[in-house]
Amino acid sequence: MWVLFAFGSAFFAGITAILAKIGIKKTDSNLATAIRTIVILIFSWFIVLIVGSQNTIYQISGQSLLFLILSGLATGASWLCYFKALQLGDVNKVTPIDKSSTVLTMILAFILLGEKITWIKFIGMCAIGIGTYMMITKKEVKNKEIVDSRWLFYAALSAVFASLTSILGKVGISGVESNLGTAIRTIVVLIMAWAVVFVSKKQNEIKNIDKRSCLFICLSGITTGSSWLCYYRALQKGLASIVVPIDKLSIVISIVFSYFILKEKLTKRSFWGLIIIVIGTLVLLIK
Repeated sequence: MWVLFAFGSAFFAGITAILAKIGIKKTDSNLATAIRTIVILIFSWFIVLIVGSQNTIYQISGQSLLFLILSGLATGASWLCYFKALQLGDVNKVTPIDKSSTVLTMILAFILLGEKITWIKFIGMCAIGIGTYMMITKKEVKNKEIVDSRWLFYAALSAVFASLTSILGKVGISGVESNLGTAIRTIVVLIMAWAVVFVSKKQNEIKNIDKRSCLFICLSGITTGSSWLCYYRALQKGLASIVVPIDKLSIVISIVFSYFILKEKLTKRSFWGLIIIVIGTLVLLIK
């Protein structure tokens, strides 16, 4: 049964990008991020209540709380950049760059945490890097159409902040129940997201969001929460060495759905890039 939860985690994580892409088509990406974070916050605390870790919140040290807050700020920055990138670019190009945060995380872990990088891991990291580069192909421009390339900048920032999230979270989660740590971080993300909305004076636009966009924005939050629920349930009952690689395959789900639902074309170069990324991800799990 836990294997089904692992695939459920990958599935929900994979379609999150698709639902968000549809939802932010006519909506400011920062406002959309703030709205969906409300849904995610509800899910994260729901998980805490399920596992019964809410009573341990008073046992969190000041240092752990500080790093959890910093991790939350990095998460918020990553989400804001990721959904801005999705609004400007294609899912099948933004997602691989965001997933490359795995490589950045390993490099930072080596530099800051002293974690070792074996030759196997190095090969896996190189494969992910090469695959990501292959998937960043320029669109064919017809009739001198102006293409907004800012998505690449925001996608890269998303990956950087996502990797910082992992490093800061690694330190902050020490001695803290993981689900509770995630819930606390989500509170920080919510505050940050709405702060950005109010600073940019986008809060009044909430009344202009059409029902369809609002629905897909909320659904993207629900799928993120569902992914978390399935992921932690799978980890609780199954083997991490199997759950983690299955969850990482969410990139395949995202790109398949972007092809069939969003009609985003996948070139041969991008296809082989995806294959190399998947192989590189699986190689990283070899001990």
